[in-house]
Amino acid sequence: MRRVGVSVLLAAFALLGGCSSGERTAEAKAPAGGVLLKGAGATFPSLLYQRWFATYQASHPGAAIAYDAVGSGEGIRRFTAEETVDFGASDAAMSDEQMAHVPAGVQLLPVTAGSVVLAYNLPGFEGELRLSRKAYAGIFLGEIKSWNDRLITAANPKAKLPKLTIATVVRQDGSGTTYAFTKHLDAVSETWRNRYGAATLVNWPGNAMRARGNEGVAGLIQHSDGSIGYVSYEFARKLGLRIATLENKEGNYVRPSGQAATAALASERLPDNLRVFVPDPSGRDSYPIVTMTWILLRKDYADAQKARAIRDLFGWCLGDGQKYAPELNYIPLPPDVIAKALPALAAIKPE
Repeated sequence: MRRVGVSVLLAAFALLGGCSSGERTAEAKAPAGGVLLKGAGATFPSLLYQRWFATYQASHPGAAIAYDAVGSGEGIRRFTAEETVDFGASDAAMSDEQMAHVPAGVQLLPVTAGSVVLAYNLPGFEGELRLSRKAYAGIFLGEIKSWNDRLITAANPKAKLPKLTIATVVRQDGSGTTYAFTKHLDAVSETWRNRYGAATLVNWPGNAMRARGNEGVAGLIQHSDGSIGYVSYEFARKLGLRIATLENKEGNYVRPSGQAATAALASERLPDNLRVFVPDPSGRDSYPIVTMTWILLRKDYADAQKARAIRDLFGWCLGDGQKYAPELNYIPLPPDVIAKALPALAAIKPE
């Protein structure tokens, strides 16, 4: 897959839905007397970032924003390399060790949240596909190899599942979506925890098919019979993929939705460092695989104009911008999270 390049200089085009996340648009330039902000990172929130940056650009002609959706791992690498980008983006946030390599300091800023879903391509199968925790962990461990395995049929007693080999589709690039999914597997499967743990890049077992970005995974599932892969909800919806209903911590089978993801997020409180993960949420109606996603900012920018533009842009994203999240199948942040994020953003220097 080609990497995503999004310039909001083509704001009207993007707002009309013409700016595909698989295309590279013209390189953004700073408007006369204005400022150009360059960002790179997560593909998970990239559809929402396209909308945000284009909408913001349309009403703030003094600022231009260029965002390259290259995956969380590459986003962290570029952000850590001084002067490469002005902000990064990651669904895995950054560890204390990673942040120690940024001399200007790092401010993690949660901006939205969403669900990681298991999308599949199963020709001839009709109805709802339910997957228990043991079943989907076994699939990605490479232990369940056929769609008519007893652990899958047990949760789908009335369905006729084919004797078809399962092909898993996974990320080949460093990915926050991978981190969210494997952190969940780490919480629910002792076997996974002992072999792999939570990571942004995994040496997947078996003959897993690999693709770059959420869009790449979604596209590969769409064209591969018998496949199943993890992908952000909005990309699965964008391509019209079929999505499995998953067993949650309470033993209930829950389909991904805004309401189910919001219920999952409600089970955790945000600490002062604004970094929290919800690997196995409680609650009967909670969808089991959710994640926040973060913008990565420096605490101190050498350019005062950029610092002001950063504070204004992401202040807007945390305010008016939240209303666009549900339209694109993302989750608006809870008010208590925004209440903690805004003061952290306001502290970005120089003030």
